[in-house]
Amino acid sequence: MSGLLALLDDVAGIAKVAAASVDDIGAAAAKAGSKTAGVLIDDAAVTPKYLHGFEPARELPIIWRIARGSFINKLVFLLPAALLLSTFAPWLIPPLLILGGSYLCFEGAEKIVHVLQPHDDHSGGPDGSHDIEDPLHLEEEKVKGAIKTDFILSAEIMTIALSVIDSDNIWMQGATLALVGIMVTVAVYGAVAIIVKMDDVGLWLSQVGKLGITRALGRGIVKFMPWLLKGLTIVGTAAMLWVGGSIIVHSVAQMGWHWPEDTIHHLAVALGNGNGFLEWAVTAAVDFVLGFLWGLILIPVGVKVVGPVWRAIMPKGA
Repeated sequence: MSGLLALLDDVAGIAKVAAASVDDIGAAAAKAGSKTAGVLIDDAAVTPKYLHGFEPARELPIIWRIARGSFINKLVFLLPAALLLSTFAPWLIPPLLILGGSYLCFEGAEKIVHVLQPHDDHSGGPDGSHDIEDPLHLEEEKVKGAIKTDFILSAEIMTIALSVIDSDNIWMQGATLALVGIMVTVAVYGAVAIIVKMDDVGLWLSQVGKLGITRALGRGIVKFMPWLLKGLTIVGTAAMLWVGGSIIVHSVAQMGWHWPEDTIHHLAVALGNGNGFLEWAVTAAVDFVLGFLWGLILIPVGVKVVGPVWRAIMPKGA
C-alpha cells in the first residue's frame, strides 16, 4: 500500500512539473508572439492582395492552401533550422535578426516611396504580374508567391521568437516555437479569411436582409471594407518600419554596440518624464524614423542588386 501511495505521489509530482512546463511554454509563446506584432500586421495586410481577381468561391480554398504552406514553412523547415541555430551557432542570431530587420525596413520604405512617386496603377498584383487568362495557372502563381513571401516573414517571426525565449532547454525552445508558429498562422490567416469574406457577408445582408437596418448594415460593411484594407496597409507599413528599426537597434546592442539603444532610451526617459506610455511612444517613433532612413538606403541595393540576383537564381514562378 505504501508503495502505491509513493507511486501516486511521484505521478502527482510529475504532473505538477508537466503543468508548470506547459504554463512556461504558454507564457514564453505569448511573450515571443507579442514581439512579432509588426510582422503579423503586415502579413495580414499583404495576403488579401493575392486573392484579388478570383471568384468568391475560390477565396477560402486559396487561403487554406497558403495557410498550409505557412504551417510547412514554420514547422517543417524553420523550426528545425532555428533549433540547430540555437544549439550550434547562437552567435548568428543577432546578425540574422539584423538581416530580417533590414528586410522589414526595405519593404516598409519601398511601400512609402511607391505611394509618393508616380506609378502605373495597372502594373499588376503584389508580385508585379498581370492577370493570366488561365485561372488555374493564375491561382498557382499567386499561391506560390504568397507562400514565398510567407517564408520570409515566417523566418523573421521564428528568429524573433527564438531570441526572446529565456530557456536554454532545446525541448522548451522547440515546444515554444511550435506553439508560436501555430498561433501566428491561425491568427493571421483566420483574420485574412474574415477580412476577405466580410464584403460578401455585407453584400448578402444588403440583398436578403428582412429589415432596413440589416440591409443598411450590409451596405455599410461593403463600403467600409476598402477603408479597412487601406488602414491595415498603413498600420502594417508603419509597424514594419518600427519593428525593423527596433530589431536592428537591439541586435547591434547584443553584438556590443550599445550607443544607439542607450541614446534612444535616455531620450525616451527625458521626453517621457516618468510617463511609461510616452517613453514607449518616443522609442517607437525614433525606431520608426531609423527604420525608414535605413530602408531608403537599402532600396537601391534591393532593386539594383538583390532583386536581379534573386530572380536569376530562383526558378520562374517560384
